[in-house]
Amino acid sequence: MAKERATLRTQILAARDTLLAEERQEKSRAITDRLLALPAFSACRSVFTYVSFRSEVETLPLIAHCLSRGVTISVPLTLPAEHRLLAPAITDVSRDLAPGYCSIPEPLQTLPLVDPASIEVVLVPGSVFDVHGGRLGYGGGYYDRFLQGAAPQALRIGLAFDLQVVAAVPLESHDQQLDYLITETRTIHIRRTTPCAKKLRS
Repeated sequence: MAKERATLRTQILAARDTLLAEERQEKSRAITDRLLALPAFSACRSVFTYVSFRSEVETLPLIAHCLSRGVTISVPLTLPAEHRLLAPAITDVSRDLAPGYCSIPEPLQTLPLVDPASIEVVLVPGSVFDVHGGRLGYGGGYYDRFLQGAAPQALRIGLAFDLQVVAAVPLESHDQQLDYLITETRTIHIRRTTPCAKKLRS
């Protein structure tokens, strides 16, 4: 299965990398609009989100929008030696981010930490997704560990381009399921049941 997962990841990321910057921006705006229209997201006050890198669905405009509304935004700080993520809060994307792990924009280490137990929504990046909530990340398992151990109560929302969605992702036992998958054309509710998910949908 490891070879199958690696091959699929490589194929989909190569396809994603072919998107022109204008296409990526347009599709990302459509995804952002769908996300903001989702009641489960618009009601939340604490969001943990990835900071987009290379050809990922862009999140910087979304982060700026949420900050302007007074939403607490935390973003991943990677601790490779410990194989885990921390959740520092940011207030200014131009001031609070710098190249970090694998050159990905990360928060400054001096920023205050958010208690993961207070996070209501996690916006999850990835390489490959399916409509059943399956997801392949980039191979490090950081988000799976964060979702399972640090913020199990949080609603999990995957952001992806349509070209990243396949019929079925080959999953392993540690892979964490999503609650929603949002692409430029679809908002897919997977209905993973957690106490927080029930609360946010009520």
